[in-house]
Amino acid sequence: MDNAKILIVDDEIIMRESLSGWLERDGHDVAVAASGEEALVILKDSRFDILLVDIKMEEMSGLDVLSRVKESDPDVAVVMITAYGSISTAIEAMKNGAYDYLLKPFDPEALGVLIEKIIEHQAQARENIFLREQYKDRTRFESMIGQSRPMQEIFDLIEDVAPMESTVLISGETGTGKGLAAKAIHTKSARSQGPFVVVNCGAIPSHIMESELFGHQKGAFTDAKETKKGRLEMAHGGTLFLDEIGEISMRMQIDLLQVLEDRVFYRVGGTQPLETYFRVIAATNRNVEDAIKNGIFRQDLYYRLNVISFNMPPLRERKEDIPLLAEHFLHRFSQETNKPIEKISRNAMDEMMLYEWPGNVRELENAIERAVVVGKGPTIMPESLPIFRPEHIPSPKNNSLRDVEKAHIFEILNENRWNIAKSAKMLGIDRSTLYSKIKRYQLSRPA
Repeated sequence: MDNAKILIVDDEIIMRESLSGWLERDGHDVAVAASGEEALVILKDSRFDILLVDIKMEEMSGLDVLSRVKESDPDVAVVMITAYGSISTAIEAMKNGAYDYLLKPFDPEALGVLIEKIIEHQAQARENIFLREQYKDRTRFESMIGQSRPMQEIFDLIEDVAPMESTVLISGETGTGKGLAAKAIHTKSARSQGPFVVVNCGAIPSHIMESELFGHQKGAFTDAKETKKGRLEMAHGGTLFLDEIGEISMRMQIDLLQVLEDRVFYRVGGTQPLETYFRVIAATNRNVEDAIKNGIFRQDLYYRLNVISFNMPPLRERKEDIPLLAEHFLHRFSQETNKPIEKISRNAMDEMMLYEWPGNVRELENAIERAVVVGKGPTIMPESLPIFRPEHIPSPKNNSLRDVEKAHIFEILNENRWNIAKSAKMLGIDRSTLYSKIKRYQLSRPA
């Protein structure tokens, strides 16, 4: 665990000494203040990563310290310490930006875990600021859209691997954009002027896959009225994209492996060997290693394909890309349908930000298309989205202060039918804070 600079603000000397002892043993740089006034004096000359502040102190309360500190340094993490926990103090502290609560008496191990979590959160925030600055103008890369860290890393990786001739294996859930990534690699490569030939292994029936890949000679079988080139031959000088490679039969896997190793093949019914040179990019939504264990995918073919590999992140792990993608699809479908729909309402966007998108970008695209088709007026409203779920389920009742806040937020969200703007206003916090708490407490809308 990295070390942090921590200020303890507590009017009880035993608490100050206990906390500072625990934290110094963990390697942190610790200072103490016996009152809120003393803390503010210290903070004029020094900056701290984390403040541990007792709520109940004489003269200046912990809530007053929190309010003053947040005015001058909004990014500092303030953890409130109290033996007098209640819903009202919890909500008031959270309104003013407290990171979390510790209830007296508390376990040193629990304190250590919380400090580690804060350090990790702050490191992530700093990295996100750097990435936003670094990539603020790069939200589109070839046909892909994304400003999130995972997508920026994918864009960087494509830039690195595109000039190489190595085989690439792209994994990821259905609808994450594996085909777009493959096309971007081709476009950025030295073979960009050559063909980009797609073989959808999951869509071609196994009994005609051989003919599709290798081609056939006239008269090779009943329906072979003329000689036909296969996809391998068509891809010569370019890129062969084998989409959903995990769906091909074991027999075809053997034939394909032979071609990838020798670059020589025969058309069905043919006797003349044909040479072909192309780059191979494969994609799958399967766990190939599990398929190998289950005996339905050849290990040697996997090693041949898995020279360079990466995973396309699901949309639920890059939700900051949803507004960009939604606006892109809105513009496209409003033009295609000739409907003057100009924007997405804030409540509709909230619905999309809260949804988990099991179908990923493809599902988002379909949702926007449907909303454009059925929508009335110039703005997309929540009711036009197929994901809209207005159900209400009562929140659970818990006793710990953390669970009280979690239950209270869940109750307010349900009360407002998960309208983020209304819920944030009622809770006295801004929308971004509410989003972070929903993520932190792993709250999800009732199905």
